[in-house]
Amino acid sequence: MLTQEKQQRNWKPIIKQFEAVVGKNGVVQRREELITYECDGLPAYRQRPAVVVLPRTTEQVAAVVKICHQNSIPFLPRGAGTGLSGGALPIENCVLVVTSLMRQIVSVDLDNHRVVVQPGVINNWVTQAVSGAGFYYAPDPSSQIICSIGGNVAENSGGVHCLKYGVTTNHVLGLTIVTPEGEIVKIGGQIPEMPGYDLTGVFVGSEGTLGIATEITLKILKSAESICVLLADFDSVEAAAASVADIISAGIIPGGMEIMDNLSINAVEDVVATGCYPRDAVSILLVEIDGLEVEVAANKLRVAEITRNNGARNITSASDPETRLKLWKGRKAAFAAAGHMSPDYFVQDGVIPRTQLTYVLQEIEALSQKFGYQIANVFHAGDGNLHPLILFDNSVPGALEKVEEVGGEILKLCVRVGGSISGEHGIGSDKKCFMPDMFSEADLETMQWVRQVFNPKGLANPGKIFPTPRTCGEAANAMSDNGKKFETVERF
Repeated sequence: MLTQEKQQRNWKPIIKQFEAVVGKNGVVQRREELITYECDGLPAYRQRPAVVVLPRTTEQVAAVVKICHQNSIPFLPRGAGTGLSGGALPIENCVLVVTSLMRQIVSVDLDNHRVVVQPGVINNWVTQAVSGAGFYYAPDPSSQIICSIGGNVAENSGGVHCLKYGVTTNHVLGLTIVTPEGEIVKIGGQIPEMPGYDLTGVFVGSEGTLGIATEITLKILKSAESICVLLADFDSVEAAAASVADIISAGIIPGGMEIMDNLSINAVEDVVATGCYPRDAVSILLVEIDGLEVEVAANKLRVAEITRNNGARNITSASDPETRLKLWKGRKAAFAAAGHMSPDYFVQDGVIPRTQLTYVLQEIEALSQKFGYQIANVFHAGDGNLHPLILFDNSVPGALEKVEEVGGEILKLCVRVGGSISGEHGIGSDKKCFMPDMFSEADLETMQWVRQVFNPKGLANPGKIFPTPRTCGEAANAMSDNGKKFETVERF
């Protein structure tokens, strides 16, 4: 094995090539500076990259990737680093291509309801750019004030409004991408339906394994004529879940529908003090209705009746923007607030049929009792996207492994009831071991064929999405003879 000194010396000519493309200020190589990039929003796993490159244009990205291809160097795209599945987790001796300086909103076309942005544009900036003209960008992850569009495309992110308006893939019209060989390719286009294969659909959610998106054409929507948010509180989570099923069965499709349990309610009140969430409620249900004024008025009454029939104690509604934002404020802050409940938490992301909500929540509670860890539940109830937050103390030896086991059991439960191991966080490093629980060998092999067409040398974000030896099941926890992990990734 090469010594660290030898490895560093071999990087010098490569770094000079990168500097010729992006300038010296666009290359990060000092060990202490690389610490910033050693993990994403899954901090339990860390690995410093060899080099970080920060391009500003499509052409610079292409030149950097071409250097990696010519020298057979693995590379990983990274946006804002907010991903929760380890999709941007570096591997040893890799190049991290960080798109955070690519922040231009290239064009705004209100007449055709579209904008073109670079990947480093923050999600919320898109809505800010068009809201004055009465438009908005629908996908709104809870991290929308810090997550970037490039990362949203990589992970196919969702958000509160995905129930009615869909996730990122439903709002991407076209892409300029740099392939793993450094070629610039345009896929999709300026209109929703294009002839030929849906390569845009293939690319969105591919987690950086098929290349790097450098310009994204997004669909924007006209703001609704009327919007109303209702908050109903209950004495049980099951009653809130039953209300969700009944609202959908009544033919009402809210813009968003979210449930929070008592742990989450008190956490957000401690942190952001909305004053809107009753601390003694076992659960709350947030329902946003939008559309024509007459439609919203009618559906508001129907939703209130449904929740009341399911045992809602109190129902609050708001139509003015300030109060609506206040009602949503706690839900948007739920993940951050979890840090005040416990020294550490592990968040999962699974999807289940709405009809299974009550059963699955009961099973999650049983897992909480069995393993001895509190689990706070926050989820996009309308489309069955669960985000259980498993609270633990990482300073306790073996706690992380146990919590990961709990998370794995929750994912397997989601699959058993007809759901999925991911709704919006992606697979990344965290969940690839569970892909065989959801897909057959033939399924996985077919997906690998697609990957190999785009990424024949396997240099683009290697080791992500698909299970490999030493990273799956028991092998992931296997110990070598000297008691060290086989993985080069450090665990904290």
